[in-house]
Amino acid sequence: MTAPTLPPRPRNFLAPGLAATAVVMLTVLACQPSLGGVKIDLNAISRNWEKGATRLAKMLHPDWTILPRTLDPMLETLSMAVVGAALTAVIALPLSLWAARPTNPNTPTRIAIRAVLNVVRSIPNLVYATILVAMVGVGTLPGVISLVLFDVGIVVKLVSESIDSADSDYIEAGTAAGGTPTQIGAVSALPQTWPVFVSQLIYALELNVRISAILGLVGAGGIGLVIDEVRGYYRYDALAAIIIELLIVIIVLEIVSVNLRRRLR
Repeated sequence: MTAPTLPPRPRNFLAPGLAATAVVMLTVLACQPSLGGVKIDLNAISRNWEKGATRLAKMLHPDWTILPRTLDPMLETLSMAVVGAALTAVIALPLSLWAARPTNPNTPTRIAIRAVLNVVRSIPNLVYATILVAMVGVGTLPGVISLVLFDVGIVVKLVSESIDSADSDYIEAGTAAGGTPTQIGAVSALPQTWPVFVSQLIYALELNVRISAILGLVGAGGIGLVIDEVRGYYRYDALAAIIIELLIVIIVLEIVSVNLRRRLR
């Protein structure tokens, strides 16, 4: 007696074909300058490839003599990242509780906080840094403020969503017992989301190091100022050394953050 066999699974090639066609059409439309798309000039690439190859060749021979000059700016970049993450922790913790439904039953204030944070999060860091440099001058202060604004928008969104999806039985029990939203948040919601909050802060610290290097290009302090200077003088060999230095710092920070996350589990 032969074992029963299942009928073959029906195959529908129409849906994948339509999806692939839609992706191709959207890509073609996005490359049309008349529709506001990206202009890809292959002729310019073929004409200027020698310049790019020459600069890449310089970057293959890093100038390590620039490194002593980058120590103070690199420490400044790390300081900006740490201070930005610390200020974010102070600001984002209460905002996360106010932006979550279980810990803030007041709908108008919750919606207002989320709306403001959506606006804050939608503005790029470079825009913040450019405006703040014009307001307070060149230095680390506009860089730190830009990092805090970016971090708060990201951390509050992720932590508040974690509170929304947390176990609500404890929160309902605290409400039935007559607890205030602040007490419920401190006793019930925060302990459940504390690992998420700390993990997001560590991730924000990693991002701050990367972003600080970019913010310096507009005068917001840190290693970015040195990067902008050597780039302006076409010292691509020195630029390669700074990039390698920054890469090593980021890798070390990544290793430390991974170990910290493992301890939080």
